[in-house]
Amino acid sequence: MNYKETCEYLYSQMPMFERQGASGYKEGLSNTLALDIHFGHPHQSYKTIHVGGTNGKGSVSHTIAAVLQESGYRVGLYTSPHLVDFRERIRVNGKPISEQYVVDFVEKEHPFFEPLHPSFFEVTTAMAFKYFKDMNIDIAVVEVGLGGRLDCTNIITPLVSIITNISLDHTQFLGDTLAKIAGEKAGIIKKGVPVIIGETNEETRPVFEAKAQEMEAPIVFAEDENEILGEELLPEGGIRYHTKHMNDFICDLGGIYQPKNLNTVFHALKQLRLQGYLCYSLKESNYEKCRIELQEALRNVCKKTGLMGRWQIMQQHPLVVCDTGHNVGGWQYISQQLQLVECRQMHIVFGMVDDKDVKGVLKMLPKDAKYYFTKANSKRAINEEKLREMAYEEGLMGMSYPSVSEAYKAAKNEALRDDFIFVGGSSYVVGDFLKNCF
Repeated sequence: MNYKETCEYLYSQMPMFERQGASGYKEGLSNTLALDIHFGHPHQSYKTIHVGGTNGKGSVSHTIAAVLQESGYRVGLYTSPHLVDFRERIRVNGKPISEQYVVDFVEKEHPFFEPLHPSFFEVTTAMAFKYFKDMNIDIAVVEVGLGGRLDCTNIITPLVSIITNISLDHTQFLGDTLAKIAGEKAGIIKKGVPVIIGETNEETRPVFEAKAQEMEAPIVFAEDENEILGEELLPEGGIRYHTKHMNDFICDLGGIYQPKNLNTVFHALKQLRLQGYLCYSLKESNYEKCRIELQEALRNVCKKTGLMGRWQIMQQHPLVVCDTGHNVGGWQYISQQLQLVECRQMHIVFGMVDDKDVKGVLKMLPKDAKYYFTKANSKRAINEEKLREMAYEEGLMGMSYPSVSEAYKAAKNEALRDDFIFVGGSSYVVGDFLKNCF
């Protein structure tokens, strides 16, 4: 098989939650443990950082990876889902896994893993952990796939565990309350391993405190001490930050949700420094050098790690932005940022998948925008006509289109120079957009 055929084999033969929904989700770690034994526990060959949470874990993972790379480490980065190419999931110092490695791995190992009937994510995680060992990395930043307690990344014992925030998402698997979801996410807290919690509320904080106490894990709530004093959105993209100890700097991640993510990152970096992995301390003799390294990393997170789809500006005149925010928690911020955009007319290319709180998100969308309702190339995508009808009940007006590329083409044809086009609602919508429109 060539690379394309290998990917199709993985997508079609392995149950895949991202394409199939509930039928593609496998609960439990039995397959993961079997694969781990088969490959000789590769994740024990390098240090790890584990990042979970409902929203923001991708941005946090990429940002930490960028900082570690700039500090001279050889860094593995495992994230999901991919937007354009499978290889985005597995990177070393920002460079995606090679097509040949993917082909060779599947060709050599499928006689072992096929009888296990593993999920797509179980096989992919095993591939990532083995690849990182083969590539001689120093440290891997590992993003949780879904949940935490039973996620197949949860066999690692990291230097630090990070949980960004909790909101209602994947309730059919994780529970229908914030406390239940927090309980599943808290499953990544390991005995004696420091844990950083980004954001909490009265329901989730006690859950994390109790789990940390049970595991004798030092716990830090990032929201209790904000390193960031203020921020300014930049018209060309990115944010200028004013901080307590890092002076002013620019980070290329431009969403208004990013300051909370970045504050979580700072606390994680502080924990890594305390363990001897970074030198960001005012007391260090080489502090200035380290501060410059940090600023360089934050200015170039996307360039260094390949991160896409986070309030990503694609072009100016008309301004075109895409964002992967796909649930109520994410849209609380995106809706605010849309209100800040100055334009003649706003055009929104929009689609969602069927296991989200669609009505909750639709209520947050601006009423005065023109809508181009569409569906991504995924079995989980909501039919564009059904979505248009649901949106109409919330006072949102527009037409429906059978593909993201057709919806975007229509929006681009209608938009004038001073208009604004936003593409989002689902990671898969953004993926189709990046793959077919740019």
